[in-house]
Amino acid sequence: RSNICSLIQRQLDAYNAKDVDAWLDTYSPSAEQYTLHGECIARGHDEIRARVLSRFAEPDLHARLLSRTVMGNIVVDHEIITRNFPEGLGSLEILCVYETADGLIQKASFAFGEKVIQSQTSHA
Repeated sequence: RSNICSLIQRQLDAYNAKDVDAWLDTYSPSAEQYTLHGECIARGHDEIRARVLSRFAEPDLHARLLSRTVMGNIVVDHEIITRNFPEGLGSLEILCVYETADGLIQKASFAFGEKVIQSQTSHA
């Protein structure tokens, strides 16, 4: 259990450091990413790298862990992600479901909450 938690924490730390190589080191070379109960959004390191590089270019990108649940080889993280959206700085909730084996993430599925854009300061 502690090995699985440390793997997922290393993944989160590398994400927040925008260290794509350290982040990919937590994923199996044949790992797959999905929307929860939906389409495959990336398969293998090359596709996963391409998907995350644009995200890592966002200056305010940050994932804040709200909770982590471990059951066997499955880890579920509930996070708030700060992002630089085309509409401006904002955030969204995300559930990340990681399936691990052999010390690496094999599959990751993501459920995305509603995007919230920080309102501009209003002058009344």
